[in-house]
Amino acid sequence: MGGFFGAASKNDCITDVFFGTDYHSHLGTRRGGMAAYSPEAGFQRCLHSIENSPFRTKFEKDAVSMRGNLCIGCISDTDPQPILVKSRLGLYAIMSVGIINNADELYNELLDNGCDSFETMSSGSVNSGALLGALIAQKNNLPEGIRYAQEKIDGTVSLIILTEKGIIAARDKRGRLPIILGQREDGYCVTMESYASEKLGYRNFKELRPAEIDMITSEGIEVLAEGTDDMRICSFLWTYYGYPTAVYEGKNVEAMRTRNGEIMAENDIANGNLPDVDYVCGIPDSGTPHAIGYANKSGIPFARPFIKYTPTWPRSFTPTSQDMRNRVAKMKLIPVHELIEGKKLLFVDDSIVRGTQMRETVEFLYENGAKEVHMRSACPPIMYGCKYLNFSRSNSEMELIARQIIHEAEGDEGVKYIPEYSDRNTERGKLLRAEICKRLNLTSVDFQSLEGTIKAIGLPECKLCTYCWTGRE
Repeated sequence: MGGFFGAASKNDCITDVFFGTDYHSHLGTRRGGMAAYSPEAGFQRCLHSIENSPFRTKFEKDAVSMRGNLCIGCISDTDPQPILVKSRLGLYAIMSVGIINNADELYNELLDNGCDSFETMSSGSVNSGALLGALIAQKNNLPEGIRYAQEKIDGTVSLIILTEKGIIAARDKRGRLPIILGQREDGYCVTMESYASEKLGYRNFKELRPAEIDMITSEGIEVLAEGTDDMRICSFLWTYYGYPTAVYEGKNVEAMRTRNGEIMAENDIANGNLPDVDYVCGIPDSGTPHAIGYANKSGIPFARPFIKYTPTWPRSFTPTSQDMRNRVAKMKLIPVHELIEGKKLLFVDDSIVRGTQMRETVEFLYENGAKEVHMRSACPPIMYGCKYLNFSRSNSEMELIARQIIHEAEGDEGVKYIPEYSDRNTERGKLLRAEICKRLNLTSVDFQSLEGTIKAIGLPECKLCTYCWTGRE
């Protein structure tokens, strides 16, 4: 997905942005970037690959050499960002988070309207920053241009722009991603993760509303375009990719996950579905708090039967070959034999997407002597590839294990019965769960309900995006 951080300060703020951006590293693994402005040095920019080493390591020297009271930084899973744009609206640095599904259509439309060239990546695809810059330049000022770009885009785009005067922050039009502004004695910051600003001494000033556009300077914040109440914030911020200490729309991630596990246990108890197991365990890392909540409510002891070794292998997908990635993923899991051999285990994972990694984890547990392996997914079955962000994004929805099973059972007609397959109490729901057990070699499997997920988050359903589970915005 990706994340960003920016600061406008009366003092040099490069170090703030260096650390603030690093706190978003869990949101992306491909590229990082920083851009700064000072009257003496002008615009400065640095970009690095972070596929084989983290942001902090790659940007330490840049954080020492750059200067400025205005600075932005990003973690990106897509294009190199930020890029510098020079147009009739001036010179600025721009970076964004989200996805542009109709990029080719917009690119061709802009070419027809007189744009001669675009910055591209080595793949030949147009850099999203260049595309956004060209769209924004179709209007007479930056706020109007940003609104125009967001309306033209099919997908989701939140962005920040660094100008000579300050930083412009724009939340995507449906608020699927958060943007939080922080305040300190010497200035203001913009972040996607609340704790990043808090750790740097900023206090929470406000969260941008959907479609809101603000100008941030060291002196204050000016609203350039009012936001709306039409929010559809991504539910997976809490279920999976948000950091445990993060707070979005007033709801903490770790608290939601613990509460979510408690609700799953309550449902299993009420349905007579609570398994007779020795331990409740979490698939590290995001599944662990869901499992703690389940253990607390069920009374079954919590344990960690295997540990991830991360000091030198923080990311299982770092190697270039798939065979090596698979091997590293297995090498990272180190068993605690006393907690596996002859034991019946219930694991909680944040989600079941394709099932590939889970199948390998289950095999690993049986190879180390597990007697039974039960699984609970902390969210409903994923039925649709995300078209708004990069989570659960697929070339085909047939890559999703739930959709594979539905299609094999009923062909193209099966899509009409997705709500029934999600419901454990229907015959179709029972078929889905039985088939997943068979394919993944599980003793039992079940999913959190949509109602349970919404209850755990604590926001109204109409404020949440649940597309990947329901197909509805």
